[in-house]
Amino acid sequence: MASVVLITGLSGAGRSGAADVLEDLGFYVIDNLPTSLLPTIIDLASKPGGNIDRLALVSGRSHDDLLPEVARMRTEGHDVTLLFLDASTPSLVQRYDATRRKHPFADEVGGVLEAIEHERALLEPVKGQADLVFDTSDLNVHQLKKRLVEAFESVDHRQMQIAVESFGFKHGLPLDADIVMDVRFLPNPHWVEELRPLTGHDPLVRDYVLERGVTSSFLDNFETMLVDVLPSYRSEGRSYLTIAIGCTGGRHRSVALTEELARRLAARGIAAHTSHRDVGGAR
Repeated sequence: MASVVLITGLSGAGRSGAADVLEDLGFYVIDNLPTSLLPTIIDLASKPGGNIDRLALVSGRSHDDLLPEVARMRTEGHDVTLLFLDASTPSLVQRYDATRRKHPFADEVGGVLEAIEHERALLEPVKGQADLVFDTSDLNVHQLKKRLVEAFESVDHRQMQIAVESFGFKHGLPLDADIVMDVRFLPNPHWVEELRPLTGHDPLVRDYVLERGVTSSFLDNFETMLVDVLPSYRSEGRSYLTIAIGCTGGRHRSVALTEELARRLAARGIAAHTSHRDVGGAR
């Protein structure tokens, strides 16, 4: 049976770029594939002698039958990952303005802003069922490639892949998070003059955040909760889980806690990738 990645999401969010990365990873890629052709392509790839064991299919504009087709493929034993690429509306508007491309729905609903919101509403059920959601609003091509390589380079679908990311609430919630934890209740290194220019990667900031009783108690409880619920996520068929830890600016507390949580999970044999959306400062 073929291993299939179905790439879908908002127009302009990076579907073609994601397909290029997966092609570099050895996937056989077909772009802009109508949903009606999914069964034909999967059947051809699965025939003896087909020599295609990893497929990446970029969904075309029609998504009406996508979720039923995913369910059918899984029933037939195919290893299917539904990857959804999202981005904020301002980011998408900026991309369309920069490239002067016309949005696929522009002729139906009017301007680019209306087209983006129309497509977002149409795809909300698909996003809700996606195995993996990437928010590309603030990702350049290299950062998107890194995320995709981490997810698909050597995937063992028997083990859930976990990503832990830090962010700053003042820059907005991450769109791709499954679990969001607010750590703004912890003492803020920003108000310590010698710590302000540093980040949560620096030992001085890390010690300031982690060597407090309230932090230790929080991490103990959060770690226990995650270990308790991860089997339930797996039993629901989840292959990926994104945990977002947020502080005010995304530079100090959330960064230190993200790295410490990943370290604790690793000590339990649970691998987790880390990323830090806002550690570079104000945007």
